Amino acid sequence: MTPLRQRMLDDLRLRGFAPKTQDAYLGAVRQLAAHFHKSPDQITEEELRQYFLFLQEVKRVAPSTFTIALTGIKFFFQHTLHRGWPIFELARPPRDKKLPVVLSMAEVQQILGGLRQPRYRICLSTLYACGLRLQEGLHLQVGDIDAERQLIHIRHGKGNKDRYVPLPSPILQLLRDYWRTHRHPLWLFPSAHQTATRRDAPMEASGVQRAFRAAVRESGITKPATVHTLRHSWATHLLEAGVNLRIIQGYLGHASPTTTALYTHLTRKSEDQVVNTITQVLETLWQ
Repeated sequence: MTPLRQRMLDDLRLRGFAPKTQDAYLGAVRQLAAHFHKSPDQITEEELRQYFLFLQEVKRVAPSTFTIALTGIKFFFQHTLHRGWPIFELARPPRDKKLPVVLSMAEVQQILGGLRQPRYRICLSTLYACGLRLQEGLHLQVGDIDAERQLIHIRHGKGNKDRYVPLPSPILQLLRDYWRTHRHPLWLFPSAHQTATRRDAPMEASGVQRAFRAAVRESGITKPATVHTLRHSWATHLLEAGVNLRIIQGYLGHASPTTTALYTHLTRKSEDQVVNTITQVLETLWQ
């Protein structure tokens, strides 16, 4: 590792960024250096301008990819090199206006019921029932379960924030029964392949994702669903059941209610209200 890369890594650690974010930011700067075939501290502001235009107009990267590139490079130049250039206030990722995919409750039941291996079925059922991100679920520890209050303590979620989410009784029983099959002292979902390099490691994300994709295919559901779709579906189903939006916001760990408000556009109840209103208007026109 070069001294410059080590310095940036140290800066990221000092700011308290999660390891996954550290890797993403370091990767963004590495790609920038590879593009210009020189050390990133030798890159000029004009070259940065051209690079961001290249990402937007030539490569046409997704908004999330552009955001990672921008924030990682911005951190490197502003905090590691102390160069506060105007380009960082000018560059903005393109807006992503896509709505997330949502499964119906019947579709969720069909997919989860089609998972053959218990460890994947129980893990994915927990993700859905508690509205968790994949990494949050995989890193659940035995001590995170408050059985008496029926809560799960999510530690170091997105933005390094902790929160509590409700733990339904059926999931609590599933977790208890599953833990008795492995009795790992730390992880609720330990890796099935403990090796010298992965001793005491949680279950691999890739395995959970493959199992979910296979269950979706076998179910015949054609929606482009991913593991994260379970989280979107959980929030939408709670809204449809009448749970207050601000309560759902807290359970999801969203910093802004605007982010959670997205789900109001995905509920069947909202769609039915719109259809009923339009139908009533049309009926008056045709009388």
